[in-house]
Amino acid sequence: MASETVKIATPDGEFSAYVARPDRPGKSPAVVVIQEIFGVNAVMREIADGLASIGYLAICPDLFWRIEPGVDITDKSEAEWKKAFALMNAFDTDKGIADIQATINFARKDEGSTGRVGAVGYCLGGKLAYLTATRTDINASVSYYGVGIENLLSEAAQIRTPLLMHIAGADQFVPPPAQEKIVAALEGHPKVEIHTYPGRDHAFARKGGEHYDASDAAVADIRTLAFFNNNLA
Repeated sequence: MASETVKIATPDGEFSAYVARPDRPGKSPAVVVIQEIFGVNAVMREIADGLASIGYLAICPDLFWRIEPGVDITDKSEAEWKKAFALMNAFDTDKGIADIQATINFARKDEGSTGRVGAVGYCLGGKLAYLTATRTDINASVSYYGVGIENLLSEAAQIRTPLLMHIAGADQFVPPPAQEKIVAALEGHPKVEIHTYPGRDHAFARKGGEHYDASDAAVADIRTLAFFNNNLA
């Protein structure tokens, strides 16, 4: 596996993205890794590296670049959490989706890409993965414990490509009424697959995080990889 940082151009300027490339020869499907509120940090880079190690071209764009380029923080201190929430509150979702579309376009044109592109997002990125399914031309999207999706269900009719959702049953940021609203609106959608993990809190798949659960994280990741294999091959 090889990694690099690239620049992606938009009408508003350019932003950086972390790219992890598989070692195998030939072209590979791509996956856009959509960050949490901590920026393109070690957790996001490890996810991208993991995808590359099994044959995907992984690209993690810096979606906070309009606020502060190069954010790379953790969930280990109160100061970092405070900064992360400030960044999330200042984030322009519409422009973020435009940047994700720019990343999709970049991935499709990459010489190592087959042209098929998926997305996987966590937390804030989980919400953006849902919106990527409703607003972009992505081939398939995966949302891990997306925050605020219950307020965006009016866009569900725009989902035309497969969407996989992982919901943490005890998510402190997505309480049961919000979860029920999401499931009621989407469980019958022909393009949507939903899995709920009872007793799991927000970010149960974040390695090293306070609520990490290795067992359910592994189950969710196996489902994600099977989903990508089915929809991006």
